[in-house]
Amino acid sequence: MELLVATGIGWVVAVGIYLMLRGRSFPVVLGLTLIGYAVNVFIFSMGRLWSGAPPILTGDGAVADPLPQALVLTAIVIGFATTGFVIEMALRSRHEGGSDHVDGRPDASATPPGVAAAGHSAALASDNPPDPRAAAGVGRGAPQEAGR
Repeated sequence: MELLVATGIGWVVAVGIYLMLRGRSFPVVLGLTLIGYAVNVFIFSMGRLWSGAPPILTGDGAVADPLPQALVLTAIVIGFATTGFVIEMALRSRHEGGSDHVDGRPDASATPPGVAAAGHSAALASDNPPDPRAAAGVGRGAPQEAGR
């Protein structure tokens, strides 16, 4: 049982480290969350890992230590709040910087907004569709007739 839990914790930590080394902010947040889960399982497994034993013992005997369970419960609450805060920071960084890379630099393969990609027209690459009133001379830049 201990080998299975230790192997599972190791795999979750390995996946978390792999995700933390990615260039985008969402995989980094996901990696941090996975490592937090692995630490919670590790702390919880330090309390008691007996298979086949009843969870509630009666009489005098060996009982499970309640401290790891209390620590894990507290860590889950703190981890949830921290994950929410980090996601908000990543969304704010994406909104203000225009990129979700952790270093703030965009992809070399990404096409900047407003620049037409190869084989596409400029109207498809722009963020705002063309205004049909502007083509007809009505709207912001068109001079108004004085008699009307």
